[in-house]
Amino acid sequence: MTKVILLAVGATVIVLLAAGTFFRNQNVPPNLTLESLTGEMLASDANSLLVDIRTPQEWQETGVIEGALLVTYSDADSFLKAIAPHLEQGQSIALVCRSGNRTSRAARQISAKTDTPVIDVAGGMIRIVREGYVPVPASRAMQ
Repeated sequence: MTKVILLAVGATVIVLLAAGTFFRNQNVPPNLTLESLTGEMLASDANSLLVDIRTPQEWQETGVIEGALLVTYSDADSFLKAIAPHLEQGQSIALVCRSGNRTSRAARQISAKTDTPVIDVAGGMIRIVREGYVPVPASRAMQ
């Protein structure tokens, strides 16, 4: 009897986990990816427009990835309007913040309003710097 109960509980847990994974994946827009790109990869990727969505104070405190466009994120519509002059045809939009929390929310909002591929950079600047990337000082030219 105990074995039957344990098997039933185990089967229920497996079904619930599978269902949770299925339904969680249903909410991810098809043009959104989460990627653990290095600072070097982001700085050198001409196929992506790298946008640092942190605040000016954060840019000054830690520096930024070389070549990043600096646009503090407030909402998807104003963000897309601000980056439009910088986005070349065929480029994806790569978003980086401090830890990945802001880009997670922003990437979902942005990807719902555009067909352009959106990359949520996993772990943000904390991960990128921890992996050895040395940021450059932020400058007005990056804004």
